[in-house]
Amino acid sequence: MIAAGGTGGHVYPALAAAEALLALQAAAELSFVGSVGGFERPLIRDAGFTFDHYDEVRAGPLHGVPPLQVVKSALQLAAGTVQAVGLLRRRKPDALLLTGGWVGLPAALAARLLGVPALIYLPDIEPGLAIRRLAPLTRRVAATVADSAAYFPAGKTVVTGYPMRAEMKKAAREAGFAHFKLDAARPTLLVFGGSRGARTINQAVLGLAPELVAAGAQIIHVTGALDWVADSARHAELAAASAGVAAHYHLFPYLHDDMGLAMAAADLAVCRSGASTLGELPFFGLPAILVPYPYAWRYQKTNADWLAARGAGRVMQDEEMARDLGPALRELLGDRAQLEAMRASCAALAQPEGAESPDGAYNLARELLRLAGDQA
Repeated sequence: MIAAGGTGGHVYPALAAAEALLALQAAAELSFVGSVGGFERPLIRDAGFTFDHYDEVRAGPLHGVPPLQVVKSALQLAAGTVQAVGLLRRRKPDALLLTGGWVGLPAALAARLLGVPALIYLPDIEPGLAIRRLAPLTRRVAATVADSAAYFPAGKTVVTGYPMRAEMKKAAREAGFAHFKLDAARPTLLVFGGSRGARTINQAVLGLAPELVAAGAQIIHVTGALDWVADSARHAELAAASAGVAAHYHLFPYLHDDMGLAMAAADLAVCRSGASTLGELPFFGLPAILVPYPYAWRYQKTNADWLAARGAGRVMQDEEMARDLGPALRELLGDRAQLEAMRASCAALAQPEGAESPDGAYNLARELLRLAGDQA
């Protein structure tokens, strides 16, 4: 059984692990547990394979929300735990994988009550509140990088790397150029802000786009669903005023499987520094200007600082973008040698076999099978 929800950063590692599990054990029965009405439902539907069971339980956030919401969430979580106990009794899983999101708490509590061994995967370097609460309920913590071991009791952490979906790993640079109709002579900027989007990033890039295109760049901009209507209207205005913008500034509300193609084609990214950046940016050797989300737990800052310290990107604060993003983009997009050096540093951090490595050493799928008592 796999429980995940809330954001793509939690769901995509779960899907990668599920793919690997089926490759290792084709007869495995997989159940997925999400939150009621959660963001994860369409991602599971479009995963490219089918879980044997898909269920939802009630859950809600406890951190960074108003007191009334905390009370509502606590009631939701209590109800969700009762639902999860019923689910585990019906499905009888041999092991439970948690990849983050508040839906993991009811599932983990139910697993603890019923004696089902649980493994939690930490996609970020530093655990947020949800994973800190879940870790004592689990047997092992699988981590993206070794630095995460410092946050847990000795011996509890195993380093697996970041689990990437097979479709992402297939993406090639030339295929990305063809898919997005890009000009191979222009440097490509990829802009994204997570599954829902990042308003400050969107607004900053929309303001800079005509200048960047005129200077010879091209842009793939993934706005997220929340601001798509307003951002697409602004993009239409810019395109109507400039043939260059119309030809070289490509706007999308969301990219699913073709996000890999966008990363493969890009020379530089502007993005938040959520969990997926630790795995996906290094896999594609894609340096980035990393803008940590300022209203969440500091895990995004920790991720960004870790990448920047290794030469894979630069950190820019959200409130600094209006002043600093334009000069930084002009500098980096105009300096191929500097971009190549950053690309090499980023690629050196790649751990592409996080979900399934050829030798089976410390990867997420095999750890879960071991936990379930299967030594395949």
